[in-house]
Amino acid sequence: MNHDDRRTAGFKERTRVADARETLLAAVSPHERTERRPLGEADGRALAETAVAPADVPGYDRAAVDGYAVRAADTFGASGRSPSILRVVDGVVEPGTAARVHTGSDLPDGADAVVMVEDTERLGDELEVFSPLAEGKNVGERGEDVREGDALFDVGHELRPSDLGLLRSVGVEDVTVFERPRIAVVPTGEELVESDPEPGQVIETNGLTVSRLVERWGGDATYRDIVVDDADLLREAIESDLDHDVVVTTGGSSVGERDLIPDVVAELGEVLVHGVALKPGHPVALGVVEGTPVVMLPGYPVACLVNAFQFLRPLLKHVGSLPQRPLPTVGATLTRKVPSSPGTRTFARVRLDHSGDEITAEPARTSGSGILSSVALSDGWVVVPEDLEGHDEGETVTVEGWEWSA
Repeated sequence: MNHDDRRTAGFKERTRVADARETLLAAVSPHERTERRPLGEADGRALAETAVAPADVPGYDRAAVDGYAVRAADTFGASGRSPSILRVVDGVVEPGTAARVHTGSDLPDGADAVVMVEDTERLGDELEVFSPLAEGKNVGERGEDVREGDALFDVGHELRPSDLGLLRSVGVEDVTVFERPRIAVVPTGEELVESDPEPGQVIETNGLTVSRLVERWGGDATYRDIVVDDADLLREAIESDLDHDVVVTTGGSSVGERDLIPDVVAELGEVLVHGVALKPGHPVALGVVEGTPVVMLPGYPVACLVNAFQFLRPLLKHVGSLPQRPLPTVGATLTRKVPSSPGTRTFARVRLDHSGDEITAEPARTSGSGILSSVALSDGWVVVPEDLEGHDEGETVTVEGWEWSA
């Protein structure tokens, strides 16, 4: 469809959000680039090889309490009235002897149990034991935490700080991970300026916001200079970044006279989806050029943000072999009705109040997709699915937090 036909047709047919996302992800394969990284630089990275324990943890039998290492057989029948009498020694525990140990100490040779210090009384080199012990009592066995050869984490696992601690404990110092996906962010628009806007001009914010989200989501963002609404310049900008895993543009994705991005992508490759049944931000477009996906986000800030979460975030996770985790949520009671149109998935911005007996969610007073402050001053959004006409005041809803985590 050429530009004039597209402008005339508008968005009479809009693809459902789930279908558009599925179409985009099916058109792209994860990259296979890997690198070796020390543990200190591996937080949040996806493993490219199964992490296998090279050693037992602990690497020795250890005392689980403060007390004395003994042979369990030497404590048989011990009681408060008739304690077992043992000789305190340093080193190997032989029949009739005991050795002082502390929590985490290496269990001396010959010992097979540890009596707690409060169940004993020491008189010089003699130790009275008032409680009988079974073999293995108060002993942490070698490999109790991790066994040599255990598969700790599979390929694709996103490493967390606790994972790094476990890997360090078994002697791993570095890991093979997938490279962070490379995302080119190209802000477009005749009206955009970096600073000091004159009447009719707007300071560029979408590219900044999207590039920072890319970094938070586990990608490396290349934040480009503004490109004006010129087909040749837009074509050059896209072609120059096809060595990236994803190209994302902001602005110029609708069907107006200056919305040139979808036509440029169609000339260079294929537009998979143009127009999605979501609000705010239905004029999003998704395409592929020479195997590189191109996400064409709307220019209105809120619409840009909503679509970035719905399409760019899952795409980044997909190409980077990172797990597709849902956004964190919290339940809250609506203070006002949230309307929606059947057939459209609506993202209603809300502000949370934790001061009362229950968490409440107050919908933003404005629903305009160009009001950036309505996002910055909100805590999340309520998603109204396509088959509902909204949520009523007093209804308990699920609030998704777009900035609570990666």
